[in-house]
Amino acid sequence: MLGYPEQALERIRSALTLTRDLSHPFSLGYALVFAALLHYFRQEGQAAQEQAEAAMTLATEHGFAHWLAQATILRGWALAAQGGGAEAITQMRQNLATLRAIGSEVGRPWMLAMLAEAYGRTGQAEAGLQVLAEAPELMDRTGERCWEGELYRLQGGLLLQQTIPDEQQAEVCFQQALAVARRQQAKSLELRVVISLARLLLRQGKRNAAHELLAEVYGWFAEGFDTADLQEARTLLEELTV
Repeated sequence: MLGYPEQALERIRSALTLTRDLSHPFSLGYALVFAALLHYFRQEGQAAQEQAEAAMTLATEHGFAHWLAQATILRGWALAAQGGGAEAITQMRQNLATLRAIGSEVGRPWMLAMLAEAYGRTGQAEAGLQVLAEAPELMDRTGERCWEGELYRLQGGLLLQQTIPDEQQAEVCFQQALAVARRQQAKSLELRVVISLARLLLRQGKRNAAHELLAEVYGWFAEGFDTADLQEARTLLEELTV
């Protein structure tokens, strides 16, 4: 989240090596779930699916209900990211219910984000917005706000996907997301919302403002240029300079 995607990948690989050397299944389940989560952050569907399925196998073998549910949700996102639809959404909804039933709400904000994104990918903007409606009260109650900016960004994107796009409210959401990301110094999330905001500004005919906003944030990065977000940012910058 802080803007160092290559270092993040190195750390999770070290964590997986360490937990395998320890021969401690619960710790390995933890590492596998977070490996899948990192690939979700990096928007890498196939890699996220592989780690999530490894976590599911381990969790099933040892009866780790929490890791099983989280890993299955991550797998659902991965399937949706690779073109899956109804099956992915069903998996995610079922396992969100499972986690709530066993009394676990840790990580629920990013899991709601995954489900909302999956709805957006299948053209179900209203359903995605309904999912996100749970997030404000949840974050107030639990204090878990690390994914708050992305929740606002997704809300803005879904508002633009409606039959009648709400550009004004979408921009409000993007500005909220940007403020949160900057307050948290979450450069990777700041880049993601700046891409969304720049696209909206371009749509409104504000090409120069879009370019200036995106160029400043993109120019901060020193690694991770093969990741989806940075590639998208570079492509958009090229479009804005034409």
